Amino acid sequence: MTQSDTQRDSQNNRQNAAAASTSRKRVKPSEIVLWVEHHLESWRHLMHFIGLAGGKKFDAADEEQFLELKGGIVRELELILATGECSSPVRDEVHEMMNSIPSLRYLSEINDGALHKVEHQWHVIYIAWHAALGRLKAKYKSLDSFHRKSGFLQNLLSR
Repeated sequence: MTQSDTQRDSQNNRQNAAAASTSRKRVKPSEIVLWVEHHLESWRHLMHFIGLAGGKKFDAADEEQFLELKGGIVRELELILATGECSSPVRDEVHEMMNSIPSLRYLSEINDGALHKVEHQWHVIYIAWHAALGRLKAKYKSLDSFHRKSGFLQNLLSR
C-alpha cells in the first residue's frame, strides 16, 4: 500500500466517523425505538416465510417478497447500528443468517435438522432484538423521567 493509499484510507475513516457522529445527533430517541420496533416486525415476517418454506407452500410472489424482506432487514440493521444506540444483535450473526437462507426454494429443500437450525438462529436474533428494544425503552424512559424533573434531557437532545 502506498503512502497516498494510506492517507486516503485514513481520510475516509475520519469522514465515515464524522458522518456517523452527525447522524447520531440528528436521530431522536423516539425514532430509534420506532425503528427497532419496525425491525422486529420485519423479523416476525421473516419467520412467516421460513414457515412457508418448511411447509413447501409458497409461490413466486412469496419468493420475491422474501428476498425484498431480507434486503430490508439488512438495510434496517445498518441504519439502527449506525446510530450507535444498539450493539446487539451482532451484525455478523444477522448477515450469517441472511446468507444461510438464500431463497425459499433453498429452504424448502433442506433437511429438517438444517431447517431447525435456521429457526433457532432466527429465535436467538429475535430475542436479542427484544432485549435491545427493552434496553432502549428503559434508557429513554429513565432519561425522560429525569427530564421532567430538571429539563436536562431537553437541553441534551436539542444540541
